[in-house]
Amino acid sequence: MIKLQAPLAFAARLMLAFIFIVEGWGKIGSYEGTLQYMENHGVPGLLLPLVIVTELGGGLLIAFGFQTRLAALALAGFCVLTAILFHRNIADIGEFIHFNKDLAIAGGFLLLAAFGAGGWSLDAMQLRRAAPAHRI
Repeated sequence: MIKLQAPLAFAARLMLAFIFIVEGWGKIGSYEGTLQYMENHGVPGLLLPLVIVTELGGGLLIAFGFQTRLAALALAGFCVLTAILFHRNIADIGEFIHFNKDLAIAGGFLLLAAFGAGGWSLDAMQLRRAAPAHRI
């Protein structure tokens, strides 16, 4: 299994990042509709640019494995907030599923924050480059 750690971590990062890249990009294309949706849920529309940067930027950071731990913490928090702000009506089965999905994705990001991006990442590449400089 050790030989599979790097490719599995890479695949997991891509799977986690995909939805955020797509959704962040989609919010740019449907800015007004997203703004209205946010405001209908009591979230100020002024936060939409921050949401787009968090989703699109954070998703790209996760995909490339750059600053992974910080990006993963930010996206975990984003997922928990999304669950609470937008999917709190757990009496509705669809909302309950979305609430649970957001919490599960947050859990995946917390694992990334705890264990890092894996060997196939820009973070690992930086560590490999820095390692010889620290040797005596």
